[in-house]
Amino acid sequence: MKRSRKVLSWMAGVLLALIAVLVIVIATFDWNRMRPFISDKVSQAIGRPFAINGDLTVAWQRDRSGGWFASLLPWPQFTANKVSIGNPAWAAQPQFAQLDALRFWLSPLALLVHRIDVPSLQLVHPTVDLERDKSSRATWTFVLPQGQTPSAWTLNLGTIGFDRGFITLDDAVSRVKLKVTVEPLQEAIPYDQIVVQQSADAREQAGKTAGAAAKKTMAGRDAGKDREDQVGHASAATAYQFGWHAEGSYQGSPFKGHGKTGAMLALQKTTEPFPVQADVHIGDSHVALVGTLTDPMQLGALDVRLWFSGSSMAKLYPITGITLPDTPPYATEGHLKAELHRHGSRFNYQDFRGRVGGSDLAGNLLFVTGGARPKLSGDLHSNLLQFADLAPLIGADSNTEKQQRGDGTLQPADKLLPVEPFRTERWQAMDADVNFTGARIVHGEALPIDSLSTHLVMNNGALYLDPLRFGLAGGSVSSNLTLDGSQTPMRGLLKLNARHLKLKQLFPTFAPMRTSFGEINGDVALDARGNSVAALLGSANGELKLLMNDGAISKNLLETAGLNVGNIVIGKLFGDKTVKINCAASDMAASKGLFDMRLFVFDTDDAVINVDGTIDFASEKLDLDVQPHTKGFRVFSLRSPLYVKGTLKNPNVGVQKGPLLIRGAGAIALGAVAAPVALLALIAPSHDNDTDNTCRTVLQQLRSSGKMMPSAKRNAAPRKK
Repeated sequence: MKRSRKVLSWMAGVLLALIAVLVIVIATFDWNRMRPFISDKVSQAIGRPFAINGDLTVAWQRDRSGGWFASLLPWPQFTANKVSIGNPAWAAQPQFAQLDALRFWLSPLALLVHRIDVPSLQLVHPTVDLERDKSSRATWTFVLPQGQTPSAWTLNLGTIGFDRGFITLDDAVSRVKLKVTVEPLQEAIPYDQIVVQQSADAREQAGKTAGAAAKKTMAGRDAGKDREDQVGHASAATAYQFGWHAEGSYQGSPFKGHGKTGAMLALQKTTEPFPVQADVHIGDSHVALVGTLTDPMQLGALDVRLWFSGSSMAKLYPITGITLPDTPPYATEGHLKAELHRHGSRFNYQDFRGRVGGSDLAGNLLFVTGGARPKLSGDLHSNLLQFADLAPLIGADSNTEKQQRGDGTLQPADKLLPVEPFRTERWQAMDADVNFTGARIVHGEALPIDSLSTHLVMNNGALYLDPLRFGLAGGSVSSNLTLDGSQTPMRGLLKLNARHLKLKQLFPTFAPMRTSFGEINGDVALDARGNSVAALLGSANGELKLLMNDGAISKNLLETAGLNVGNIVIGKLFGDKTVKINCAASDMAASKGLFDMRLFVFDTDDAVINVDGTIDFASEKLDLDVQPHTKGFRVFSLRSPLYVKGTLKNPNVGVQKGPLLIRGAGAIALGAVAAPVALLALIAPSHDNDTDNTCRTVLQQLRSSGKMMPSAKRNAAPRKK
């Protein structure tokens, strides 16, 4: 027994002596001798030149945070000074990265099971050059050697620590050139403090861009609500320790931004959030965010509060890759949760709110990449939508507003129809499935439109608004619109039905309408081709039918409604007098943009007004004859027939040459034309009373009076191309 104890004691003593000798050898070993070996092996592993140009040293320290046994062993801390990593031969700059030092801890026990555990890696004064050429070759993509057997060793990297540094980016694919400087803050700043500061800064910027109402909308929640909506997974100890500044260009627009980050990025522990903050101006677009990033190896959890503002949402396309319409100045604030992966990502913009022009906007949007095309889906709603804010969607805003949002296609001074082309090339970049509801739409103070709702679908370049509904003046407008941007030129299809539009609600400030029981009903069916509103109407085929009964009309009313031609004609016929309309009926046929008046008649107590001729939307030229026919003997007498020439923008209305029409020739006019049978289908009793529609009597008289005569203009020589 004593002999065995002596043997064991001897063996233990030898083992301790060997360990002591090993520790002494390692501690006194000149690690600079290993630099060529390490540089060569790392170069082979990453497929790039790697070199340790300074000293390679090792310091030993016990890990007191480990278990009782692990804490007994000293851990080596390696410091490699003057480290450089080369770029591929095609790159403009020779070096990918240079560091004053690379410092990391290494777990000695893990080496026994072929595992390289690096709890922390510290980058000291890094300088990084990132470059991507037009063929998509990127310096940050490392091509590892192929054909070798998998290594039995595994690498576990815990956290990466940052230091002051400098980063350049030259991306020919995305057209981005940036210079980024990273500096340590004078002192750590608590996470909550930066959230409050960034919120205030972003809302202040929103006020500058989209007006005081935008700032008020985004700051409308009280402090308690903001705390409930706190983003990120930050703990009380989370703090910002580094700041960054960037300048350069993005997609040809000037780029300037700044922000803050934490000091240690946890690569393995998904429960340790890394704080991020950015405030960036790209051209006149402003993007700001504040929140946390966790699971950075997978970029699996980006949780931030996100702000956008600018002159037009369309300018976000090169920044986000999301096709958005042209809009007035806007600002939004919301909660973004993103999962970023190499083969597909998800961006969920939740509970956002903001302003677009004079309208409010809120909702939820989800943008998913990775399929055949990215897809945007969600629900949007507006409590108060200014009708004028929809004008940029079709290029109908003013040239001043176009210039403000950066559109180069200005509206010609002599054209009324918008000529700005739709951005159909962007429609093919993504798909969409979005529902929109506008609770109340306002067109100035005099013309309220009750509501709007639509289901927007974009699929492979084709845009569908099906259905597109308006609640208007106590009635409804139901339509569906197709714009197929995958075809050249684009094909447009429109079907629209308007029913029971109450005249007294349609013009609430016009006194003669307040006692009106009249309604407007109409149908539109058009098939057209072209890449703008002007081109579509200038090539349209189809028909338009409209009935109005028991209303009133005046020059001032038409002028208020923006009907330039109409107010001139009525002014010449009736002066400023308000005239009661028993029935107004219109049936137009369209062929290649030429709208022919198959029937256009106003029936009043005093007279019948017939309008004959054509409107050429391709050239915007008017060629109309207005023929008034007085009913019987009246003190009031109408003037001679009128002609309407000129263009939609600049109409020319004058008196026809030749003798005056015979007074009381209304019966002759009624016998000259007959209403199409289809117009009778538009007649429906009013919702508010049981009286019959006045147009029924008028149209039946027209129908029974004779066969409808073709327009004289219809048989004229074809228009010049």
